[in-house]
Amino acid sequence: MAKKKAPAKKVAKKPAVKKPTAKSKVKLLSGGNPQIAKGDGDAPVQAYIKATPGWKQNIVKRVDAIVTKTLPEVKKAVKWNSPFYGIEGQGWFLSMHGFNKYVKLGFFKGIHLTPPLPGISKQKEVRYLDIKEGELTSAMEKQLAKWVRQAAIIPGWLG
Repeated sequence: MAKKKAPAKKVAKKPAVKKPTAKSKVKLLSGGNPQIAKGDGDAPVQAYIKATPGWKQNIVKRVDAIVTKTLPEVKKAVKWNSPFYGIEGQGWFLSMHGFNKYVKLGFFKGIHLTPPLPGISKQKEVRYLDIKEGELTSAMEKQLAKWVRQAAIIPGWLG
């Protein structure tokens, strides 16, 4: 008498991991700051800009344009869900991060910039500029370009 084979066990398939696409939603962290994968170059920064919600998107887009126009050779990256700007071989001089009521620009050696930036930090040399909705005027854009030029010639943060 031949033995009957036991029916094969069904193996549950693992759900397919979806790769992010251009149309997929980006997770927003506290303050509405987009969660963007760490990466070097303009592409991750543009992804950050595109994923930034509401009125803050216009601010981060304009800041990126000011930095790029002022320093065409600027190095860009996204680190810790924030765009970073720097000069090759000199380090990073600027980052930005979205919060509920403003976009914070952080100049890593901001203590050396004139006129002084209004926001101080626990870090001795770091200075901040918080930009709220409607505050990025043409006068502020001109001043921001001056700070970017100054910051780019100071050896920056090498992190």
